[in-house]
Amino acid sequence: MRCSAAVAEPPQMVNAMDSQLDALKQSLESAVEGMSSEQLSWHLPGKWCAAQVLEHLYLTYTGTTRGLEKVIARGTPLATRPSWEKRVLTFVVTKLRYMPAGREAPPIVQPKGLSAEQVRNEIWAKLAAMDAIIAQCEARFGRHVKLLDHPILGALNAAEWRMLHLVHGRHHRKQLLKLRGLCGANGVAHSQSSPPRDS
Repeated sequence: MRCSAAVAEPPQMVNAMDSQLDALKQSLESAVEGMSSEQLSWHLPGKWCAAQVLEHLYLTYTGTTRGLEKVIARGTPLATRPSWEKRVLTFVVTKLRYMPAGREAPPIVQPKGLSAEQVRNEIWAKLAAMDAIIAQCEARFGRHVKLLDHPILGALNAAEWRMLHLVHGRHHRKQLLKLRGLCGANGVAHSQSSPPRDS
């Protein structure tokens, strides 16, 4: 398994982001702050490295943006009627704010070997773009109208799409912090001596 990356300073956001997603952005930044390229590339056998976790998040942001852009372009929500099982999963994730462990990511958002430089330079702008299209759909169709199907949870409204990404991002922040700790335990050097900020 190969991946290499160094996290660059994210670009400044021009438009105000949803406060919870902005807090997520800052917490993810702090999780990888000061990690060296070697640390970002280190992984347990058969597991993702930190750079691949970031790429996965990047792909979830761009995928959601593309889907909601289709909703805007067609002028109508594209959601289908969710099954009972998907309704329960949506409740667990968006209301209880719990991300069940052990479920494999859909192939479309599994790391594909994107340029590490591309990911590190664009991930925060992609998060902001996703937030903007969610807000646009919310303004056009309403906060509680189901907009688009998620491959696992089914139909979600604007508020649920936001909450999904918040819970999902927090889940992977824990993974990033665990990887960071394992790197230290295995003697993989930081690029800086400072630990991640609390958030």
